[in-house]
Amino acid sequence: MAEAHTETVTEVHHWSDRLFTIRTTRDPALRFRNGEFAMIGIEVDGKPLMRAYSMASSNHEDYLEFYSIKVQDGPLTSRLQHIKVGDKLMVSKKPTGTLLWDHMRPGKHLYLLSTGTGLAPFLSIIKDPDVYENFEKVILVHGCRFINELTYQELITHELQNNEYFGDEVKQKLIYYPAVTREPFKNFGRINKLIEDGTLMRDIGLPQLSKEDDRFMLCGSPAMLKSIGAMLKEMGFEETRKSDFREFVVERAFVEK
Repeated sequence: MAEAHTETVTEVHHWSDRLFTIRTTRDPALRFRNGEFAMIGIEVDGKPLMRAYSMASSNHEDYLEFYSIKVQDGPLTSRLQHIKVGDKLMVSKKPTGTLLWDHMRPGKHLYLLSTGTGLAPFLSIIKDPDVYENFEKVILVHGCRFINELTYQELITHELQNNEYFGDEVKQKLIYYPAVTREPFKNFGRINKLIEDGTLMRDIGLPQLSKEDDRFMLCGSPAMLKSIGAMLKEMGFEETRKSDFREFVVERAFVEK
């Protein structure tokens, strides 16, 4: 594939029987903005099999990282879940996407709302110093079915706070709110319900939502995007469309892989 770099897998981490992370080398020529995605894949029967994956690594890191669910009959992930260190992975040369923090009107609080592997683009965004310079609080909400699906907690709650460049900003501004829907947990329930009844804002100590102060980025399942998008619109928030910057952005590029 002429429009793709060939990278080498350097790490593979299986979080559970459903979730895994791949880390690869990064071609120095690859440029992207935090929150964007690339097409990645492998060669099957002499042809590239590619799907969209957000970069979980940030644009200032010298490696690429991708976070994936294991779909047993998925054309790509049924193969990708068996990838090993030393294997090759194709990565498209021109990342893109709609999850860009400056494609919304200025605000005080940035809510990153994710379910499942929709967490991936926000892992790059919470490593972006520019985000902390432009928002008073950054709230990362990660909704999953089970507790063992709440991945990357060590990075979010410990490693970033100790970052030598922006760790102090993370300590002051980043709020992490994991939520679970199918087993007992301190934050129990779907994200839209936790927002609608005010539980989320009470738990994190922030005011009820306002169009002037609050901005949202959404990434997750189609059902999640539909329900939360509809809820935000009912509350008076509007979605950014191209250069018409509003109060929330949505990534709709992903399908079952």
